[in-house]
Amino acid sequence: MAYLTLRGINKIYPNGFHAVHDFNLEINKGEFIVFVGSSGCGKSTTLRMIAGLENISKGDFLIDGERANEKGPRERGVAMVFQSYALYPHMTVYDNLAFGLTLQGVDDDVIDKRVTSVAKILGLSDYLERLPRELSGGQRQRVAVGRAIIRKVNIFLMDEPLSNLDAKQRVTMRSEITQIHRQTGATTIYVTHDQTEAMTMADRIVVMKAGYVQQVGTPFDLYFNPVNMFVAGFIGEPPMNFVESRVENGVLDIANNPIDLRKFADKSVTDEYEGKEVVFGFRPEAVKLADEDEGGKESIPADSFKMTGKVELVELLGDNTNIYIDIFDANVILKVDPHVSPKLDTGFEFYIPYESVYLFDKQTEKRIKLSE
Repeated sequence: MAYLTLRGINKIYPNGFHAVHDFNLEINKGEFIVFVGSSGCGKSTTLRMIAGLENISKGDFLIDGERANEKGPRERGVAMVFQSYALYPHMTVYDNLAFGLTLQGVDDDVIDKRVTSVAKILGLSDYLERLPRELSGGQRQRVAVGRAIIRKVNIFLMDEPLSNLDAKQRVTMRSEITQIHRQTGATTIYVTHDQTEAMTMADRIVVMKAGYVQQVGTPFDLYFNPVNMFVAGFIGEPPMNFVESRVENGVLDIANNPIDLRKFADKSVTDEYEGKEVVFGFRPEAVKLADEDEGGKESIPADSFKMTGKVELVELLGDNTNIYIDIFDANVILKVDPHVSPKLDTGFEFYIPYESVYLFDKQTEKRIKLSE
């Protein structure tokens, strides 16, 4: 295991393009870190700088406290798994796994023991004599992972390793990579654009946008305490709903749906943003619906406020239903019980608990803390 330090890391290409800006991060020994963000945000570039495949334009990269900027990939003791499997097509699974050890001059007996051990961990024992073309996509990806872990290095780097797999294979491989990480204990950095992979696999997530780190935190932190609109909208499926409004006398008026901020926000907040434009946010799964008691009377959720809109689309997904609501040009998504199936073009009422409300400054897009 190794601990890593990235201090003021920048990547500037010869044409002047600034791909990564002032990247700072401390990675603990044995930690599973995920870099996530949309295409072109700089996550793979940062990973390649850690691997030694890209030069660092500015800043310091340390492995166990020792500067490693000038060290090559082999000297850094890293193993990397790429998006493409990069297997040798003319070699069997056994030979693909053994190749790196053979180049290092490791004894055949030792190679055989390590190949057998890794194959057992990855469920490849019955496929060692097969060629890559005779394997499924998931099996080929396991071989690629096995080729990395067989070297027993302290740092694993994975660049979108599951993007070529179908949905079912991705779910299986997510759990397998997580289990491998537990077994090896190696410090792991994993790059993906898929926030589901990030949320299910990471100890901590680094969210990036346009070369800048937006937030670093546990999956729980990023989901419940996003620092800005980008993180709030990127983490969560479906994404957080955003509706623009203005604070007037401590109240937001969203298409005749009044939201009294004074009921759950500190006075200092309502005073500071009085007369200013803000963005109101709530997660699709946070909404509540009115229940009926035995007498047919509606039971309204406590500590919440009501909103109404018109049903535009209903998607039954099995474990839940997504309802798309139009609120006077503001479109929101509700994630509700699968048995709820309203008719299209009809009015629909729902409730948002005070505790599930997010507020953002429209100009800076930073989250407004509603209370101390």
